[in-house]
Amino acid sequence: MTGAVPRLPADLTRLEQLAEQRLGPGPVGYVAGSAGSGSTERANRQALDAHRIVPRMLRDVSSRDLRTEVFGTTLPAPLALAPVGVLSIMHPDAEPAAARAAAAEGVPFILSSASSTPMEQVAEAMGDGERWFQLYWARDREVTRSFLARARAAGYTALFVTLDTPLLAWRPRDLDQAYLPFLHGVGTANYFTDPAFLAGLAKPVHEDPNAAVLHFAGMFADPAKTWPDLAFLRENWDGPIVLKGVLHPDDARMAADAGMDGVVVSNHGGRQVNGSIGAAQALPGIADAVGDRLTVLFDSGIRTGDDVFKALALGARAVLLGRPYAYGLGLDGEAGVRHVIRSLLAEFDLTLALSGHRTPDGPDRSALAPA
Repeated sequence: MTGAVPRLPADLTRLEQLAEQRLGPGPVGYVAGSAGSGSTERANRQALDAHRIVPRMLRDVSSRDLRTEVFGTTLPAPLALAPVGVLSIMHPDAEPAAARAAAAEGVPFILSSASSTPMEQVAEAMGDGERWFQLYWARDREVTRSFLARARAAGYTALFVTLDTPLLAWRPRDLDQAYLPFLHGVGTANYFTDPAFLAGLAKPVHEDPNAAVLHFAGMFADPAKTWPDLAFLRENWDGPIVLKGVLHPDDARMAADAGMDGVVVSNHGGRQVNGSIGAAQALPGIADAVGDRLTVLFDSGIRTGDDVFKALALGARAVLLGRPYAYGLGLDGEAGVRHVIRSLLAEFDLTLALSGHRTPDGPDRSALAPA
């Protein structure tokens, strides 16, 4: 009514281009970059675009209720902020700013193990907001055990275990910029404040930072992990455990057989296996295989409200949003993240209504047609 235009575009697909123009090539390349030639990131978009929404008419959509239940908690909408590491490269307020924005909008925030800010400080920043913790499963059992104990004590209620990063992929944008923040001790805050990690150092971090970085690099991930190792996590975490990075129905069935509570259908936004299947292409098969046993969440490629609609129709209970909120943070701090959340949910609400549905449970595969 006042004619004031928003500081960021309402079309969230424009944020990456703005970030490329306004932010440094190293940080933007790290967030935007993908494995290899980027074919998997493109496949994520193609898999979502392969479906078109079929609107239905003359249905009472005068009021909508976006609430949904995930792991026994009622969320205001089927959305959470995905774990994105090293957010300090995008904005000095880093993870606390994104967490405050999520809490203000009632959206769960999933904190990455590779955070720029210790998990306790992020928890304090978001008060009573719903928070979940993402684990990069370290080689060192004591460090993993310590992470889980700290996260539980800080009020993180669900554990998201990333399975698709036992090794860092071939990422040309990072290599071309010689840019990997971890090698400079950025994104290592949870490790450098962890008593079990510090016990493995000959000197305190500030006295020999290079040794601390090397110690971190040597334990960050473990390609030797197998399905029986999940028992260790169950022994040390008493809340929901969700396996992130599942793309095959048989892996989803094995997750259910192992007593897990959920899976995230995800290919890490195209950042790990170049040439991989698009995440939305994998979603229906996994939902059919385990939807009655596990909570199925979706990640990789969500950019718009209609993407959320399609993911729900294909079988997801809720979606995780990654890169767009990182761009919003880089461009306008906490306010930028809130803008991204509010814009996405407003578009989803309108898409839902204009397609003839009132709740997130309304759309199913009959609401979609091949492109």
